[in-house]
Amino acid sequence: MLIAEDLLLLLYNDETGKPIVGQPKLDYALGGALLIELTTLGKVDITSRANGERAGRLKVLDPSSTGDAILDDRLAYVVSKAGKKPKDILRGLSKQVRDQLLARLAERGILEADRDKVLGLFPVTRWPAKDAQHEGEVRAALESVLKVGTAPDQRTGALIALLSALDVVPKVITDAVDKRQLRARAKVIADSDWAAAAVKKAVAEMQAAMTASIVAASAAGASSS
Repeated sequence: MLIAEDLLLLLYNDETGKPIVGQPKLDYALGGALLIELTTLGKVDITSRANGERAGRLKVLDPSSTGDAILDDRLAYVVSKAGKKPKDILRGLSKQVRDQLLARLAERGILEADRDKVLGLFPVTRWPAKDAQHEGEVRAALESVLKVGTAPDQRTGALIALLSALDVVPKVITDAVDKRQLRARAKVIADSDWAAAAVKKAVAEMQAAMTASIVAASAAGASSS
């Protein structure tokens, strides 16, 4: 399972099959998760001044196949955009990824495609959980870190950082008594040293890129209305 797939499961309500966060936040977060995954695999890095390079640029380390079709497609896109800032490619990186991941999770029997029509006219597809075992394990790992204080592994740390950037941690960990404390704990985890330097750079860049892209999309929507 990809980090993006785990994130997608967390961001959809198991019963209603609807996302708990709207566009473009959800799509940008999924794109960011894919870039983080590529970094954890040693495929991509973010440049720094320490190496005599322009800081904050995409650098391809290994363009060979990851063995995952969706990830390979995004790796090819990053290769074509090498030298760009992560925020400048996030929209393209996120394009159609949600539909691809939802379809694949349904094929695996983890989600169910529930097709209907709104007012009997407009087609809509909801994605309720069909087999929530894996998602339950992911949630248990998140709760262990956020509520018990267990040190996060790289994957769980990345998920917490992305959820924190979206400001949806209390929507995912719904039984927490103090939501403010939960948000603060997630922020501390996101900023702590739970991953290799390259991955931490990717996470930080994705958090900044998501914020910038969401603000830009909101401004564009406001100006057109």
